[in-house]
Amino acid sequence: MDIKYTKNYTNNLFQDWTANSGNYKSRTVLILFRLASLIRGNIFLTILFLWYLILYRFFIEWILSIQINWHVKMGKGLRLSNGQGSIIESTTILGNHCTLRHHTTIGHKILPDGTFSLSPRLGHNVDIGSNVTIIGNIIIGDNVIIGAGAVITKNVPSNAVMVGNPGRILKMVYEHGTLG
Repeated sequence: MDIKYTKNYTNNLFQDWTANSGNYKSRTVLILFRLASLIRGNIFLTILFLWYLILYRFFIEWILSIQINWHVKMGKGLRLSNGQGSIIESTTILGNHCTLRHHTTIGHKILPDGTFSLSPRLGHNVDIGSNVTIIGNIIIGDNVIIGAGAVITKNVPSNAVMVGNPGRILKMVYEHGTLG
């Protein structure tokens, strides 16, 4: 599985605007995230706009209770469906047109030697239900649906529907989005 991410996605502050139509909180969070990512990508901008980065952390994490690290690599068209209580760690990679719901945790896990693993890499068109935990250096394929409350700690093939704790394949999605 090869997750492709193009750096120029972070240069368009409004690339998630249409995907979050009618959800002003999500639009605000994602524009502020894209701006923070742009600033952190340049040392001069980081120094010049340090005040903004501090304000971003305070407003997004403390006031809105959403933690999206500005180092996350995120494709275009992310849909944040009420991201309340969600955490996305810094080494996470999200493909294009993913959907995240509230209380989603995507992050690293602590390895037996005490170090941290990398965070998951999600493909394109991944739909994540509420209260989902995805941890570890794993790959989630394209066109995956992860049901509410699932705990995913292993690689997931493309076109799968995952449910449960621990996560298991419920169904495979066949051509044109029909479930088999």
